[in-house]
Amino acid sequence: MMETQALDFPKINAVLRTNGTGEVTINGTSHPIEAADEAAVLTDALRLITETAAQLGRPVRVSTTDPDGQGLIIVSPDGAVSEATPIKRTSRREQDTLPVTDAPSPAPAQATTAPTREALQSEEAPEDPTRAEPVTFGAAVTDAAAQGAAPASIPAAEEPAGRRSLKDTSFLISTPVLQPATRGWRGALSRLGFRMDPSPEELAEREDIRTVSQHWPGPRTVAVVNRKGGANKTPTVVMLSAILARYSGAATVAWDNNESQGTLGWRTEQGSHNNSVLDLIDSSQALLSPSAQAAEIARFVHHQTSDKFDVLRSDENDEGDHEVTAEEVDIAHQVLTRYYRLIVMDSGNTARAANWRRMIHHTNQLVVPVTAIEDRAEAARLTLQTLESRGGHDAELARNAVVIVSESTDAKRSMSGDALKRAKDEARRIADGFAPHVRAVVRIPYDPALVNGPIRYEALQPATQRAWLAAAAAMAKGF
Repeated sequence: MMETQALDFPKINAVLRTNGTGEVTINGTSHPIEAADEAAVLTDALRLITETAAQLGRPVRVSTTDPDGQGLIIVSPDGAVSEATPIKRTSRREQDTLPVTDAPSPAPAQATTAPTREALQSEEAPEDPTRAEPVTFGAAVTDAAAQGAAPASIPAAEEPAGRRSLKDTSFLISTPVLQPATRGWRGALSRLGFRMDPSPEELAEREDIRTVSQHWPGPRTVAVVNRKGGANKTPTVVMLSAILARYSGAATVAWDNNESQGTLGWRTEQGSHNNSVLDLIDSSQALLSPSAQAAEIARFVHHQTSDKFDVLRSDENDEGDHEVTAEEVDIAHQVLTRYYRLIVMDSGNTARAANWRRMIHHTNQLVVPVTAIEDRAEAARLTLQTLESRGGHDAELARNAVVIVSESTDAKRSMSGDALKRAKDEARRIADGFAPHVRAVVRIPYDPALVNGPIRYEALQPATQRAWLAAAAAMAKGF
């Protein structure tokens, strides 16, 4: 009733920001709000809106905007808040052309209506005045049954028509209870006691979290590949590993499978030792022995204290000339699958290298990162084309690959409006170009926290975190 009384006049827009500011605009008049936190901003905004509703003596409709999206709420003169339901008006012409669907069948535990006497009389069998109408399971008791007489048409040993087996019946509720909103206007209102359903954006985020939080039977290996340097391979490995470890809680390792020296160790936290993949290979016999304990792997990997995954570094000996072989990849992979559920592999730039090709042999899901620069995109295309041409397992990986397109950093450094637009347009063009050829494409916005130094998930902007979560969920769907 409150919603039907809320008219489109006055036009009210409310904006809630995460930095402790907001704005309520009533018929074009802006009322900026600054407060200590999001809850205080919401309280001031609701006060302004409630005062307007009280002056009018009726509820008002409010369009809300927050980082999580847009919505509609109804605010009454007494301060009560509810979520508005958009009403889609259907014209008579549309009603005449609406498709006709079959009527839904009754729910399994729902009582069905007993056949009418007229329906029984229409059967070919002669009418029997002593015959009682059949009783369906869960239906009301007929007069004959109420008087204690057994229905003449149902033998004592025969199941009544419509009765279901107890094996097919359950009183457990299979659908989980929808938790109230936690984000934006809906979340802020829920914390104030007005229970609001989550927005479509929040529901999508919850689904992505559910996807990456699963535990799969057996280990899973992800290969992050692009034959061109500077394509964002190492940041991609770090971010995917961090999200998998944070949300799933599964033991996760990021492995730098560069044939000589890689950069994964430079962008992550170093442990109390200098060991690399070569040291792990040298100790593989002990690590694979039945008496080996899980904690012994810590002597060879570098734990990321905030993002909860481990890093297996490549050889960083400047004077060394050892290149990892295919056999050594097999040994290292055998060790890591003994200690970890999830393995995310960084790679070099040579698709012909023995360790690169052996990595692909162990891969369950391929991820191809690319910055929105044409030579990086072309290198990614050629990488996928090479795998596809090899057929078999390699081709299947290419067809089911996830391409992650990151916006160029050069345009962001210039801070030019035109350059920023061109960067976004180029990222969109490249993403659209890959879309018909792979399973999923995800775009990542520019974030300065990914450019230099050690990478930390918490250092990213919220929009970047959300984009990487979507990328990890797209990847995990391939498991």
